[in-house]
Amino acid sequence: MKILVTGGAGYLGSTTAKALESAGHVPVVLDSLLTGPRAFVRDRIFYEGDIGDRDLVRRIVDEHPDLDATIHMAARIVVPESVEKPYEYYRDNVSKSLELFDQLVALGKPRVVFSSSASLYAVKDDFEVREDDPLDPTSPYARTKRMIEQVLEDMAAATDLRAVMLRYFNPIGSDPDLESGIYAKEPSHVLGQLVMAARGQKPGFTVTGTDLPTRDGTGIRDYLHVWDLARAHVRAVECFDRVIERVGAPSVVINVGRGEGVTVRELLAAFERVTGRSLAITEAPPRPGDAVGAFANVDLAHELLDWRTQLTLDEAIASALAWADRRVEVLGYE
Repeated sequence: MKILVTGGAGYLGSTTAKALESAGHVPVVLDSLLTGPRAFVRDRIFYEGDIGDRDLVRRIVDEHPDLDATIHMAARIVVPESVEKPYEYYRDNVSKSLELFDQLVALGKPRVVFSSSASLYAVKDDFEVREDDPLDPTSPYARTKRMIEQVLEDMAAATDLRAVMLRYFNPIGSDPDLESGIYAKEPSHVLGQLVMAARGQKPGFTVTGTDLPTRDGTGIRDYLHVWDLARAHVRAVECFDRVIERVGAPSVVINVGRGEGVTVRELLAAFERVTGRSLAITEAPPRPGDAVGAFANVDLAHELLDWRTQLTLDEAIASALAWADRRVEVLGYE
């Protein structure tokens, strides 16, 4: 299969492109390089530009008429930044996606796999969320993801567009060959902060939010290895038509996670176990837009995609540390 991957120069996009190649498929990358580094594209078919550029999308389809589907991963993704810059998030994530979807339908390329987010879910007492559970997106970033889901649901009901929407939980780690990983110089997510502290790039690690309604007061997440997440996309494009047929609807939402909740303190303990070192810890209030968290019920992913995680939390942490050691070689900075 030949698959258009928007955002294919990013952390998740480049890892997914590699997983597609490993499964015998051909990724075609579309990325503006607003954040994703050019080095992550490697020697793949690449178009530098904007997902909202309808002429560019037409040129891609004209030059690759055998495209089977689009994996739409291009997005602004930093929660605190979305609170500070809501216009940019709604413009780039929602408005430009709308143009992309409409043009894909017009060009006869209606299969879309969309990268959504578990940050949409409302807090539940037991933190385990199913696809039909209540939603309560708490940041502009999360609300853009929900809006795109609604766009896809409505367009799929009215047009030839068909959509498989994957609600990601918390991908961590690197691809197996350490060719790509987190590229932000100071990542905002928890594991990136832990890695910086372990490497002496920060004096210690700050636990943000310690009086939340979880078993130890810290946020709860479902951390999965990024390679497992990438494999889920491969399954989504390979099974696309069968999935749509089985659900009996033009669009479907599927959780993608490990299916277990890990608190920040538990992640810290796992990190210290993998590294064999203790970190200096401070505590602070939650950041703007932070959610208490959730973990995935993954029954639907098992049933529809025949997909399960294969890699452990410790393996994901170890690969994140290994990537941090290699990053200067790939990207030129630590």
